[in-house]
Amino acid sequence: MIGLVQRVKQAAVEIDQLPVCAIGRGILLFLAIEKGDNEKNGDLLIEKVLNCRIFSDQSGKMNLSLLDIRGELLIVPEFTLAGKIAKGKRPSFDMAAPAEVAKKLFDYVSGQIENKYKAVKKGYFGADMSVYLINDGPVTFWLKC
Repeated sequence: MIGLVQRVKQAAVEIDQLPVCAIGRGILLFLAIEKGDNEKNGDLLIEKVLNCRIFSDQSGKMNLSLLDIRGELLIVPEFTLAGKIAKGKRPSFDMAAPAEVAKKLFDYVSGQIENKYKAVKKGYFGADMSVYLINDGPVTFWLKC
C-alpha cells in the first residue's frame, strides 16, 4: 500500500468540472493499493497518516500531527502510484491490485479513518478526477506500508 502524503493549505476534487469535495488546511492523501495488500497494511497507513508530525509548532519545527492541529483530510484513490517505468517509456501497472480488490481496501481505509476522525473527505474510486491543491511548504512524504 502506497500513500503519498501532501501537507496542503487547501485541496479539492472535481469530476466532470463539478465540485465533489474540498478541504482547508490539512493532508491530501493519494492512496494506491498493490497486489498482496490487506487490512493490516491499511491500519498501519492510517496510524501513520493521522499521527505523523508534519505540521509546524510555534517554534517552526515539524512537531504537530493532523490530529493536533484539527486539520482536514482528503483521500484520493490513485492507482498510478503503483506504476513502474523500468523498461521502455510506457508505465507498467503489474503491481497494482485488481480494481475490485483495490476498491474494497480503499473503502476499508477510508471507512476506518472516518471512524477515527470526522474531518475526512474522499474522491471517487475509478473516476476521472481533477485534483487541485495548494501545497504547504511544499511538504510531501511517500509512505509504503
